[in-house]
Amino acid sequence: MTTPDRIKAALAPFRAAAAWVGPDAVRSELARSFAPGARLRLCHPFGELTGPDAFWSICLGPLHAAMPDLERRDMIVTAGTTPEGQDWVACLGNYMGTHLGPFLGIPPTGHLAHMRYHEFFRIEDGRVIEMQAIWDIPELMMQAGAWPMAPQLGAFLCTPAPQTQDGLTASGDGQTALAHVVAMLTDLCRHPAQGGPEVMKLETYWHPRFNWYGPAGIGTGRGVAGFRNWHQIPFLRAMPDRKLDAMGDLMSHWIAEGSYVAETGWPNMRLTITGDGWMGIPPLGQEVLLRSLDFWRLEDGLIRENWVLVDLLDLYRQIGVDVLGRMAEFNKARLPGRVTLPEGAFA
Repeated sequence: MTTPDRIKAALAPFRAAAAWVGPDAVRSELARSFAPGARLRLCHPFGELTGPDAFWSICLGPLHAAMPDLERRDMIVTAGTTPEGQDWVACLGNYMGTHLGPFLGIPPTGHLAHMRYHEFFRIEDGRVIEMQAIWDIPELMMQAGAWPMAPQLGAFLCTPAPQTQDGLTASGDGQTALAHVVAMLTDLCRHPAQGGPEVMKLETYWHPRFNWYGPAGIGTGRGVAGFRNWHQIPFLRAMPDRKLDAMGDLMSHWIAEGSYVAETGWPNMRLTITGDGWMGIPPLGQEVLLRSLDFWRLEDGLIRENWVLVDLLDLYRQIGVDVLGRMAEFNKARLPGRVTLPEGAFA
């Protein structure tokens, strides 16, 4: 019988190597844990890749080169079998290390840096056959003072682990939590087409002190006021016709354990930019598809924390904006190359 613990066990050696060991061990565990033909669906600019060698050479290897003391710090790991019968592991955490070399052209700072990741792995016969992942690359750009787009409305912070500190030990039947999140999203989508903010019934679903941890570019909000003012109002002003999963080519995969719920979709939102005011994007009248990988934690029957990553660089790509190219233009006067610290050494 497939259990969440057995699903998680397939990924455990890779997670352990990426947390504490050097790049050689990480690459070795990638080869062992991933099927040779694994389908890797990754955030912009990486795109779709095939197999562990490509993941290393294009993604993880360059990140290790930029941060020689790189650590993978998982904060939530949950697993389960979706209603479609697929086994998935969902991981949330921060890559952290000393930023000594450029990464995707992002200039190094010489300081400890953090970059949140949401990574979902589909497991079959004990190996990863599919991966869907978003790295918060704009978060790294902001720390380097190299973000070339509009300032975010929400707070900027290194995203914390769950307040309960039990994200790595989630267990138990998560169906009640999953039903709560799905009902919340259903009511959330009733506004504005079916009425004012009251039709969303936010207080029915969200804890009074909930934290909404959005991606860099949007930022974090606290409580209903923080969520609405720093994210939802400008978001819906720009794209009031948002549609979620299970429509045409949109599809989400849901897993839940205990008080934790996780959803992956590639993509899972369809919207048309018809209004102004969201992240400095003008009303283009253009339809876009969003990739969003999300985690929720419930407390006393209400959503206490929600971690959201959206592939914002891919959104900008769809509307004809090359964020990394624009970053390079803004930072032409900065000296290229690596940072060398005169005292100490990095492995």
